[in-house]
Amino acid sequence: MRIQLNGEPREIPDSWSIADLLADLKIENRYCAVERNRSVVPREQHAACSLLDGDQIEVVTLVGGG
Repeated sequence: MRIQLNGEPREIPDSWSIADLLADLKIENRYCAVERNRSVVPREQHAACSLLDGDQIEVVTLVGGG
């Protein structure tokens, strides 16, 4: 299936959740925010939130520094 990830097309398996996508990207969910179709998905729902064909996903990670 095809989704948009941060504005770029990406092919992923049909059964993936947001948690699966983050694992593939090697991003820990405690260090990011995820938006699905313009709605924020709380961290505790990442594993239960199945992705659908055409979803628009935005992942924002925290960057430290000073």
